Amino acid sequence: MIATKHSVESILRREAIGFSLIIVLSWATEIFQFPHLLFDGPAAFNLNRALLRTVVVMAIWAWVHLATKRVLRRLHHLEEYLLVCSWCRKVGHEGTWLSMEEYFGSKFDTETSHGICPDCARKTMDRLHRQPVQLDELSRKDPPPPTT
Repeated sequence: MIATKHSVESILRREAIGFSLIIVLSWATEIFQFPHLLFDGPAAFNLNRALLRTVVVMAIWAWVHLATKRVLRRLHHLEEYLLVCSWCRKVGHEGTWLSMEEYFGSKFDTETSHGICPDCARKTMDRLHRQPVQLDELSRKDPPPPTT
């Protein structure tokens, strides 16, 4: 799973909904006096207790939110790496090795095409310009003696 911006926002949104629900339930407990109704506790509204719970939950929420963002950013960073064979240039994907074309076709649903980058084009042209000189030098050498 690649941590896209959409999935990161979705995870953080769900996290926020969960912590908001905890805060709402905490306030509902004080307002509707659930401890008194369920456990025969004191029937008085305690503003200090409700505020303290809210502050504690929000502090934990902030810490969890930052930790989640850091973990998701790290996950996204690690998923950006592509395992490529140093010799044959195949891509390691889900336990199999695919050619570049197969990988990009399966992973991104795109067609691949071939081209040449400017650096490789320049190197190839330089090599081609040097090659006739090398062939001329080879043709000037004495031919090898015939084998009998």
